[in-house]
Amino acid sequence: MGLAQELGEDTPFTTISGSEVFSLEMSKTEALTQAFRRSIGVRILEETEVIEGEVVEIQIDTAVTAAEKSGGASGSSSKGGFEKTGRLTLCTTEMETVYDLGTKMIEALTKEKVTAGDVITIDKASGKISKLGRSFSRSRDYDAMGAQTRFVQCPEGELQKRKEIVHTVSLHEIDVINSRQQGFLALFAGDTGEIKSEVRDQIDAKVAEWREEGRATIVPGVLFIDEVHMLDIECFSFLNRALESDMAPVLVIATNRGISKIRGTEYKSPHGIPLDLLDRLMIVSTVSYTFDETKKILSVRCEEEDVEMSEDALELLTRIGMETSLRYAIHMIMAASLVAEKRKSGEVEIEDIKRVYTLFVDVKRSTQFLMELSKEFMFNELDAENDDDDDDDSDSDESDEEENENSTASPSKEAMEEG
Repeated sequence: MGLAQELGEDTPFTTISGSEVFSLEMSKTEALTQAFRRSIGVRILEETEVIEGEVVEIQIDTAVTAAEKSGGASGSSSKGGFEKTGRLTLCTTEMETVYDLGTKMIEALTKEKVTAGDVITIDKASGKISKLGRSFSRSRDYDAMGAQTRFVQCPEGELQKRKEIVHTVSLHEIDVINSRQQGFLALFAGDTGEIKSEVRDQIDAKVAEWREEGRATIVPGVLFIDEVHMLDIECFSFLNRALESDMAPVLVIATNRGISKIRGTEYKSPHGIPLDLLDRLMIVSTVSYTFDETKKILSVRCEEEDVEMSEDALELLTRIGMETSLRYAIHMIMAASLVAEKRKSGEVEIEDIKRVYTLFVDVKRSTQFLMELSKEFMFNELDAENDDDDDDDSDSDESDEEENENSTASPSKEAMEEG
């Protein structure tokens, strides 16, 4: 989450888990392809004509007034008299113009809650109204305003302008729009299914054409794959090829495995990742937290959980976290708070930490408990492994004895032949 926030809103950031690839109703390579294309953004530049200015006055004729006007002019009310009509007066620092409004524009202005003094833009092609803020000249109209009120300068120049609008979309969104009959609505359907390679080739060619014309730029994003050791050899081969593309995003992978088997093979490799893929990566080494860092993390966590903890209790909890794990210490915060609340105390003390430590065991104590009482459980694989080891030892002993017998028998035979 921190990495995504630092990159900003315009940079695509996609995160998946290695096990997700096998749970989707599509092939593994298709799932990875969609993840890659979600992480590649296209910034499209589009020129459009807009009307931008400060609202001076809005006049709306209600249905009753319009009916009266039509009735007074012709002597009878007509059907068209009940439609809403109005006038909108916009100005800049150099000019002022009055525009006639229809029913749809009146509804759009009402929906955006546009009032006199607001600075707005109107897209001439679509009729979309966007409120930029409130003019500085109207800043003294009210004694108090909300914190969300934004003040802007009155626009300069002419009301009608040509403006560049930037749309940032991902390649996957363009794929879905062009491969489904619903078009843009297909993005809200959820499961998009597999997309034909021909569609992607046409889109790549079109995007390359836009790049040459200067209408679009590529925004390489970040693809984060957690538990990457869950991928198999086919997925790793695909990643090798996909990283060679000139539009490939930054690939960040994470794993907690040591020397382990590559899924789908019998070969072992560091982190369960093939060596040819490891050679393409910049490996970031991690170190354990120090005592002060662990204490700071637990202190921040206490603030987030709204738990008051004494300094001695925090010191003890930090020591427990260093000996066991940070996750275990974090889980103890809320449990210790409940124990302190039960004894009607507003602050967690050492005795509360000790109480929780005796009630809930960590992984090391749980493992030790299982080792000591392994024979008391109904099913235990540890004894079976020991039996297998004993059988292997006995088999090796028997084979050694047979080799010794053969080695002692062979000289006597040679001696007999010599005799």
